[in-house]
Amino acid sequence: MDPLLFVPVMVVGFATALGMTPLSRAIALRLGVVDKPNQRKLHTDHKPLMGGLAIFAGFTLAILLFVLPHHLLELGALLLGAALLAVVGLIDDRYDLGIRVKLVAQAVAAGILILGGIHIQLFNTPLLDYPLTVLWVVTLTNAVNFLDNMDGLSAGLSAIAGLYFTFLAYNEGVALVGVLAAALAGSAIGFLIYNFNPASTFMGDMGALVLGFVLSALGIELRFGAQPLSVTWMVPILVLALPLFDICLVVFTRLSEGRSPGQAGKDHTSHRLLSLGLSQRRAIFVLYGGCAVFGALGVLVSREPPERALWIGFGALALLGGLFLLMMFIRRRYQLNKPAPPPTPSAAG
Repeated sequence: MDPLLFVPVMVVGFATALGMTPLSRAIALRLGVVDKPNQRKLHTDHKPLMGGLAIFAGFTLAILLFVLPHHLLELGALLLGAALLAVVGLIDDRYDLGIRVKLVAQAVAAGILILGGIHIQLFNTPLLDYPLTVLWVVTLTNAVNFLDNMDGLSAGLSAIAGLYFTFLAYNEGVALVGVLAAALAGSAIGFLIYNFNPASTFMGDMGALVLGFVLSALGIELRFGAQPLSVTWMVPILVLALPLFDICLVVFTRLSEGRSPGQAGKDHTSHRLLSLGLSQRRAIFVLYGGCAVFGALGVLVSREPPERALWIGFGALALLGGLFLLMMFIRRRYQLNKPAPPPTPSAAG
């Protein structure tokens, strides 16, 4: 497979998202689709939220221009599911639909993927593989949405993951994944030009849900010829380690503190890095670096002999476990050192 095949796909996605972002920003301001500052937000002014329109437009145009005739059903299912989540995300950005409505929409989008032939084939039985597919899609879609809590974080990590998927697809000769990953990476980078700290616009749920959904499909569709399935299941998990790590960390923290997993708060990995004294930009680069490291480990797992690949993969998962404990410790220390709120005046006083 010619690696230059993916270059024009990425360029179209990049150029379209780059050109569309100022337009999406103007539309968002006109329609009032803005993110207002509050105590759990890092920004202090109103930010337009429709950057997801530019991402979706860049991704879709790149796919349509370089459509693969042998994969029309899969491409149609992916674009239909992504369009559904883009619309739901836009409505949520404007009117706040709530977590339950978004979960239902994500499950429906996962069902569309299954109907299009995109599903996990781990157990080779629909009774297990289909529910696992829905769980994977919903988890990863929400994981990327959760990451959209700091300038440039969700777009940057999605771009890095997309580049790794493009490289893996080239190595394995999987044209469908390569084209999709290149389109996603290009559109995410094009939007990132405006979204990097200090951001002039946000992607909103319209963008984050689409990015997470497409990344989940890439992880499912990636195929390996030489490595056994007992090894390769770890590859997409390692490439997407940062989003998966963050959502597990946040959900565990909120449940352990007696809060709903859908309740927003400053308890993400990025917020814990800020509590250590890092600036937003330094925290972003630390997370970018982490995504790059675990992606590289995923590539190693895909290329090394099976026995060595297992050691690398399980070692990487153990490292994630250690980082999880470290993040919990940082959260605990932050909570203990946080100043106590002033006493509430009594009714008599």
